[in-house]
Amino acid sequence: MMTSPENKDGNPSSLSPVAIKPDQLFIRRMKTEDVPGVMEIESVSFGTHHWAKESFLNEMNNQLGRYYSLTDFRNNKIIGYFGYWLILDEVHITTIAVHPEYRGNSLGELQLVQLLEKVLGQTVHWVTLEVRTSNYSAQNLYYKYSFESAGLRHKYYQDNREDALIMTTPNITSQSFRGLYNRNKHQLIEKIGGYPQGFEF
Repeated sequence: MMTSPENKDGNPSSLSPVAIKPDQLFIRRMKTEDVPGVMEIESVSFGTHHWAKESFLNEMNNQLGRYYSLTDFRNNKIIGYFGYWLILDEVHITTIAVHPEYRGNSLGELQLVQLLEKVLGQTVHWVTLEVRTSNYSAQNLYYKYSFESAGLRHKYYQDNREDALIMTTPNITSQSFRGLYNRNKHQLIEKIGGYPQGFEF
């Protein structure tokens, strides 16, 4: 079971995002009690084609799965989450999402960086994902981090039969990938003003 790791962090909004500083953010492993907050974001981010509560509960018990929550430390509110499958030397991103009120703070990119940071020290060579062909903001973020188009999954999304773009990184152990990744990471951290609590290197 896979869903598009759509990052709508760059989408315009009629409302200004909730201002938040890095020391007010906390990243940690997803807990059962996080699921209601996750579902509030899930339904808004992915419309009718989204995971059910039971899907997240099952995924947290999946030995191949790793799921994390991003919280606003001030009120312990779930404001984002991401997950992936670790299969031999490949990581498959299953989901990345940001609460609508907090979009515009580069939190989608921050979660992608945390995900990559977690897997770069392991025996992983490639990172893959699917994304809607219409979701250009997500695609642009992934292109920024060296993901490339690797084909289509036709009529992949059940709600409107939209195609999914398959994207994959080059070998993430390569010097060229590491160099670009480190530059992007440093620029992001400088932009948002530091690392959140719980960020793992």
